[in-house]
Amino acid sequence: MSKEMVILVDDSDKETGTMEKMAAHTGAHLHRAISVFITDTAGRWLIQQRTMEKYHSKGKWSNSSCSHPSPGETTLDAAHRRLMEEMGLKADLTDLFVFRYRAELENNLTEHEIDHVFLGITDTLPQPNPEEVMNYRYISYEDLSNEIAERPDDFSAWFKLIVEDVQHHILRKAHQ
Repeated sequence: MSKEMVILVDDSDKETGTMEKMAAHTGAHLHRAISVFITDTAGRWLIQQRTMEKYHSKGKWSNSSCSHPSPGETTLDAAHRRLMEEMGLKADLTDLFVFRYRAELENNLTEHEIDHVFLGITDTLPQPNPEEVMNYRYISYEDLSNEIAERPDDFSAWFKLIVEDVQHHILRKAHQ
């Protein structure tokens, strides 16, 4: 079985090479990532609880899907692939924004990513992959924001960093 590779990038998201995923996380190397957010037509957010088998952020609630593009794969193609692999969903996705972050995680791992954030809207119910997702639910932004404030340790590091920005983009798109 081949090891999963990530795309290393510089500060401007220009590709500089590839590296095995775990090596990138143990060495805190800057690499490209994707985060997918799904809402239904009522505006509720689809969030997932990561399985306890994940290499980090086990059991934490997070966005609908997240991962890394493979070498040679576009961020949009990676977003569609991982949404299907994790949640069993297809949706038209819109590129919202790109952000950079660094978060120290358990097991001496570091997320140091330039993350491409996508949004999709669908009323199709997910069929989550039990190897990726142990639970999912739909939640209003207001309730989600309150939960994050009350229990921040229940949520993944990157999710907490961008949830307000995603909501801002959703509201801006609704008023266009």
